[in-house]
Amino acid sequence: MTKLMISNDAISAKPFIKWVGGKRGLLSQIIPLIPKEFNNYFEPFVGGGALFFELYSLGLLRDKKVYLFDINAELINAYNTVRNNPTELIKSLKKFQEKHSKEFYYDIRAWDREENFLQRSDIERATRFIYLNKTCFNGLYRVNSNGYFNVPMGSYKNPNIADEEAIFNASEALQNATIKCQSFTNVLHDAKSGDFVYFDPPYYPLTATASFTAYSKDGFLETEQIELFEVFKELSAIGCKVSQSNSDTEFIKNLYKDFDINTVMMNRFINSKSDGRGKIKEILVRN
Repeated sequence: MTKLMISNDAISAKPFIKWVGGKRGLLSQIIPLIPKEFNNYFEPFVGGGALFFELYSLGLLRDKKVYLFDINAELINAYNTVRNNPTELIKSLKKFQEKHSKEFYYDIRAWDREENFLQRSDIERATRFIYLNKTCFNGLYRVNSNGYFNVPMGSYKNPNIADEEAIFNASEALQNATIKCQSFTNVLHDAKSGDFVYFDPPYYPLTATASFTAYSKDGFLETEQIELFEVFKELSAIGCKVSQSNSDTEFIKNLYKDFDINTVMMNRFINSKSDGRGKIKEILVRN
C-alpha cells in the first residue's frame, strides 16, 4: 500500500465535543484507506469531526476547500461559534462550569422548551450545547418527538467543560471551512470530480431493538439509508472519491455489494450492560 505523504507543520486539532459513533478510535484504521490524492473535502454528517480534525492535523487539507454539513442546527451553531468567536465562548463556558450542578443542568437543558430559544445568541446556544455534551450521560445527543433534548445528567465528578486548548485549536482548523446546517443530499450540488466525500451517518441498527434513531426527531432507517446509497452512487458516477462508515449488517453490505467493503474493529462503550461493550465490527465502504 502506498503511504500518504504527511506534513506535520499544522497544529494538532481534535474534536471539541464527545460524539457517539465518533471516529477517534478508528482513525488508525481509516487513514490508510482514504484516497492518497483528492481536491476538496466534504463531511456531510460532521458530528464530532474526528476525521476532519485528523486530516487537518496531518497537513492533508492544506490548500483544499473543506465543507462540513449536518442537519443538527445546534451542532452547526457550535461549530460556527468555535470558528468565529472562541474567546467569548470559553468565557461563557467557564461561567457554566462554575455553576454546574444537577439543578443547573436541568434548567439549561430546558432552554429548548422556551418559545424564544432560537432568539438566544449564538454564544448562548453554543455554550448550552457544549455544556450539555460534556455533562450529560455518555455525551449522547438525543431528542424526543418534539425535538427537545432529553438526555439525563451524567455522573462525572469534574467534567472539562471549558477545554481551552481543544476549542482554540479547533477554531484554527475551522478557519477556512464552509460549515452549513443542511442535509447530506446537498453534497450533490457542491462536490465535483476528484473531491473526497466521507459519510459517517447514523448507523443502521444491528438488531431491531438496538436502533439509536433519535439523533433527529425524524430518524435514519431503511428509507434514509437507501437515499444515502443513491447519493453515494451518484457521487461515484461523477468521479468523486467516496467513503462511508456504517454497521456490519447484511442490509448495508447488500446495498454496497458493488463497492469495496473493508472491515474495521471499534470499541463499543454506549451500552448499559457491561457484556454489551467491547470490540465490534464496522465497515468502511469505498468506491
